[in-house]
Amino acid sequence: MTNAQAENQWVWVVVQDPGGNEQFLGQHDKQENISFIPAFHSKEEAQQCFLNLARQKGRKYEVQAILYEELAKDAADNGFMIFLLDENGDVLERIKP
Repeated sequence: MTNAQAENQWVWVVVQDPGGNEQFLGQHDKQENISFIPAFHSKEEAQQCFLNLARQKGRKYEVQAILYEELAKDAADNGFMIFLLDENGDVLERIKP
């Protein structure tokens, strides 16, 4: 996603502990030793892929929309990449914010 595409672009992410100590549901690729935040073009894709994501028992999760610019800033500040995924969890694009 280029900067021109990202400006004012909304993406969908999974939020852990919504309404409380919220944070994005991050993932870790052990083979490549990369931490990333999964992002999706649509809510439906995020909801379909959610079951394939690693998550902690006993936590609440919710799919939410966020401006790409805000996600990129938070990801960069915390050392995460952003992986744009499809509903099957296949990587469409790897973004280093």
